[in-house]
Amino acid sequence: MAIDVVDQVLELLPDETIYVYHEIVHNRHVVERFISRGVRFVESLDDVPEGSIVVFSAHGIPPILREQAKQRNLTAIDATCPLVTKVHSRAVRYARQGYQILLIGHKNHQEVIGTMGEAPGQTQVVESPDCIEYLKIEDPNKLVYLTQTTLSTDDAKVIIDALVSAFPNIKAPPTEDICYATTNRQQAVRLVAPLCDLVIVVGSKNSSNSVRLTEIAQTMGTCSVLIDDASELNPAWYPTGDETIMLTAGASAPEDLVSEICKHFVDKHNATLHVADITEESVEFGLPLTLKRLMEEHGIDHKDRRITVEAPTITAGEYGDTPVPLTISGSDA
Repeated sequence: MAIDVVDQVLELLPDETIYVYHEIVHNRHVVERFISRGVRFVESLDDVPEGSIVVFSAHGIPPILREQAKQRNLTAIDATCPLVTKVHSRAVRYARQGYQILLIGHKNHQEVIGTMGEAPGQTQVVESPDCIEYLKIEDPNKLVYLTQTTLSTDDAKVIIDALVSAFPNIKAPPTEDICYATTNRQQAVRLVAPLCDLVIVVGSKNSSNSVRLTEIAQTMGTCSVLIDDASELNPAWYPTGDETIMLTAGASAPEDLVSEICKHFVDKHNATLHVADITEESVEFGLPLTLKRLMEEHGIDHKDRRITVEAPTITAGEYGDTPVPLTISGSDA
């Protein structure tokens, strides 16, 4: 969704320099492709000239940055993932109700920094069960936990169980915070990895959800590697040429990186492609309000514009072969 927002801004304003606060998503290829189109990525709004257009990344930002953007007269387009926005809204609501918030996640991750900024005085980050003894709790009956959306569900459960053990009355969010795209990919790895000799995850090293996929595969007992693209493939990982390899990708990895690897294995190793459709994904997002207003200013009707995320169409031309379904036993599924 966030990538599509930047694409649409570039299409709408081809002659303006577009600034993006932080990497729009944590994927090296996505960022480099936008840089080649003139987008400038910054880590401080001080680096954005007054009156310019800035897009906030998918990971979300603390409210103080929204205020700073207003003071600098910036046109701010918010490409925050709606699932991250949901966690922000919960943080605000619970803080107003007087709860202390225990935020499960990685303290230096941009998403956690943004969520903490909604209620900094009432939020503490919990990175592991070992952090619990150092928490400063005012009232154990006025606690709630929230989670970073890109965590491993297994890792989150370990921390949640430890929090519940330490604080039996801690409140849980009404629904799980970890996003569907992360959860679906993790479930696929759990089911398919044990059938394979190797798991290849396409994603960048700073992508939290991509790193989690490699860790889950290893937990399932299968060797796993995280690569940015086909150029990083190493034949030493599949020495016999008869290995079964699972290929998956982080939530923000461009599909052409996946298809390139598939085509490599088909063309160079005579591979047979199988598709394991564990969960069907088809999601629509609305456009950010500021982007709608920009479109209106330029005479563009946005009424029927939606951002759709769905499974790709796999063709022999792009992937090297027409895949066949992978059968997974009912006991596994």
